[in-house]
Amino acid sequence: MGRLAAALGAGIAILLLWQGAVTLFAPPPFILPGPAAVARRLWLDRALLLDHGLITLAEIGLGLVIGTLIGIGAAIAISASRPLRRILLPLVIASQAVPVFAIAPLLVLWLGYGMASKIAMAAIVIFFPVTIALADGIARLEPGLVDLARVMTGGGSPRGRRWRLLRHLYGPAALPALGSGLRIAAAVAPIGAVIGEWVGSAGGLGWLMLQANARAKIDLMFAALALLAVIALLLYRLVDGALRRATPWANSTDILKESEPT
Repeated sequence: MGRLAAALGAGIAILLLWQGAVTLFAPPPFILPGPAAVARRLWLDRALLLDHGLITLAEIGLGLVIGTLIGIGAAIAISASRPLRRILLPLVIASQAVPVFAIAPLLVLWLGYGMASKIAMAAIVIFFPVTIALADGIARLEPGLVDLARVMTGGGSPRGRRWRLLRHLYGPAALPALGSGLRIAAAVAPIGAVIGEWVGSAGGLGWLMLQANARAKIDLMFAALALLAVIALLLYRLVDGALRRATPWANSTDILKESEPT
């Protein structure tokens, strides 16, 4: 409840500062509309915003799933052997050195103007934090735990032993690190989808922003931005809540909270 109150207080403070700037400087509405104008546009065009918001939400959700699966697979491959690490890790890092705006036109050219190119764009943005976080979590396992687990799972075929190690040791131990990567991925997931919509699409909040900007409907553009921010916040809270339930042992305490007296 305290976090919700703090978030609401911060939001109200931002709105007050925004309204104060509009009142003080009186910019034209096509440059900076006030919060009331944006709220009015949100209500009047709620059906339009909802339709395009659902398109963007579907792109983000599918991109998050695909990017997470690719990231988990890449992290396991990087951690599986040193030769694979030497090959894959530079490729993973190099993939993030290329600007996303340079990749988006190619994806639109290859995959078309539909959702596929936007899902691929979101997955590209997402898989890097998942890969690096999970690979780092696996690498930080205590060698003693690994040796003990290998002794305790000594029976059976080599493939069976590797599976048991992955299931009972590497997986649970690396889940908190994977959770950190997934939280980052949930926060940046909208970036890939919206950039893909900017480059070429027939729908979505990014497309709606471009159309509104071209027609000087800045209140509609701000309304689409507000809806996109809400989607990002809800997605982050959903992922964070699921991870907290999946890894209750990894939930850290509030460092600002005073320790209990002994």
